[in-house]
Amino acid sequence: MTTRLGILSFLCVLSLSLHAQKPYRGDGADDWLRFVPVASTYALKVSGVRSASSWKRLAVNSTLAYALSSGVTWGLKCAVRERRPDWTDRRSFPSGHTSAAFAGATILDKEEYRHVSPWISVAGYAVATGVAVDRVARHRHHWHDVVAGASIGVGGTLLGYWIGDKLTGEGCRYGVGVGAEGVALVIHL
Repeated sequence: MTTRLGILSFLCVLSLSLHAQKPYRGDGADDWLRFVPVASTYALKVSGVRSASSWKRLAVNSTLAYALSSGVTWGLKCAVRERRPDWTDRRSFPSGHTSAAFAGATILDKEEYRHVSPWISVAGYAVATGVAVDRVARHRHHWHDVVAGASIGVGGTLLGYWIGDKLTGEGCRYGVGVGAEGVALVIHL
């Protein structure tokens, strides 16, 4: 009797543990590809390609862009709690990988290297789009998750650049100078 009960208990535990296994598709290239656009921005800057920003402006604005994008993304993940298509957890909406990829692509495009070649911007957004497609293809996200993530990444970067320019005074069209002979207002056209 105890042998049968032991075997029955073992089979119940085994069936529960097998049922708890989730069809996670593993880590893919999107785990590192999401950082390629922003890494490219800094690599081009280090290699001496002329960008539209100083090091100070790039550091402040890109930090703010990622902080805003990540904050909004994780806040929504905790608030919405949508189940992933592969049922691994309830953090599907919005896509954090896509948000980070599009934030980096927008940094690469917005102020840094669009003036050098539009193809640099195209490459950044192509990598970000590849990350989004991969997230859906591997059943980690629904399409609306990656669209929201892309929007948050772009919007967070635009807002980060706007706030950063206000904080640092760089990228501003107006300047005020005070000297021995009075106050001067400078407008950059």
